[in-house]
Amino acid sequence: MLTISAAEVDRALTFPGLVETLRAAFRDGAVQPVRHHHAVERPDGEASTLLLMPAWTDFNAAGTSSGGHIGVKIVTVSPDNNAIGKPAVMGLYLLLNGSTGEPEALIDGQRLTQWRTACASALAASYLARDDASRLLVVGAGALSPFLAKAHSAVRPIKTIRIWNRTPANAEKVATDLCAEGFAASAATDLDAELGQADIVSSATITTTPLIKGAQLRPGTHVDLVGGFTPTMRESDDDAIARARVYVDTRDGATKEAGDIVQPLASGLLKPDAIVADLHELARGQRNGRTTADEITLFKSVGAALEDLAAGIAVYNALKV
Repeated sequence: MLTISAAEVDRALTFPGLVETLRAAFRDGAVQPVRHHHAVERPDGEASTLLLMPAWTDFNAAGTSSGGHIGVKIVTVSPDNNAIGKPAVMGLYLLLNGSTGEPEALIDGQRLTQWRTACASALAASYLARDDASRLLVVGAGALSPFLAKAHSAVRPIKTIRIWNRTPANAEKVATDLCAEGFAASAATDLDAELGQADIVSSATITTTPLIKGAQLRPGTHVDLVGGFTPTMRESDDDAIARARVYVDTRDGATKEAGDIVQPLASGLLKPDAIVADLHELARGQRNGRTTADEITLFKSVGAALEDLAAGIAVYNALKV
């Protein structure tokens, strides 16, 4: 069994390559049981969340004859980690042989998650962002933010990247690191002003108070919401939902887990049939993405186990002897 580090994941993947891998995965499908959520209460501090995300090759959809793969991601989300300089999200990915069940690889789950999450957002943007989108605003300066910047830059002609975070020093660090890799990135201080100038807004926070205000968005903006993964977390306000054509990664996941979708559904602001499409429908050409230059599009992801499976297989195939 291979043990694959974060650095090895980085060597195995490219942003354009993984976007296309995920496009094929959403087109072909996989078996995805409902993920398990468990709250891990602690005597002090905020509770952690344990997530178990299994998936395996969908033989009927993919027509696979080689046995395929089984995979499961084990993730913990501990919000208090930020205070001690550690990532909030920790995890491992276990890839198994689909025929025998024997382990094939144990992959760094944090890095795999960062790659697949960012590339799923970029996949959505390939259908939903304007072809000429050149100004990207990343809201949040956590470990995922540089991946989002690079992934969106792989599918659209991004010329300017702005990073906003409640702690300006964190935004400065992300911007500096991106500049060192050749991206035109800088830190932002006025979020509302930046919302009014961005072509793509990519938000990855765990806020419960909306930061993305619909009133500030200009026509033609694409909004990419990544961070909120529970019904109580919400990154966008009602105005953003009301003004936008709404898309999700998976209907089952987003309508049950994502506060940006769950709360507007509960209030009646968003009707279930107003969710235009999910990534399966977009990848299969069953529903349209962006239809006009001036419309605002909004994509909400909560993560899908097939993304991990597809990315894990890609990493394993690139590194196995």
